[in-house]
Amino acid sequence: VQLQASGGGLVQPGGSLRLSCAASGLTLDYYAIGWFHQAPGKEREGVSCISSSGRTYYADSVKGRFTISRDNAKNTGYLQMNSLKPEDTAVYYCATSPKPSCRLDVRTYDFWGQGTQVTVSS
Repeated sequence: VQLQASGGGLVQPGGSLRLSCAASGLTLDYYAIGWFHQAPGKEREGVSCISSSGRTYYADSVKGRFTISRDNAKNTGYLQMNSLKPEDTAVYYCATSPKPSCRLDVRTYDFWGQGTQVTVSS
């Protein structure tokens, strides 16, 4: 199983990025997808997740700015990030959970991507 996260980069405050999480070796239809971020010196935190049925959850810090989605036909998950702030700067990871629902808890995810750096700075 491999999860390939991509789409990170350097963006100015207020800008947008779309992260992708391409899966191989498993069929995403049956998995919840989670996005987490980790800033230097901090623990990995949940950002958003989407259940296998499409129900979504967001951390309070990103509600109204980020949108999670999935395209099962492409075996890919996405995180659209708008109105980015400097405090969003971190490495972003995608992960999958075999549970039907999803939680923003790293312990419920079994497969992880390698991470993609997001830097928000002027």
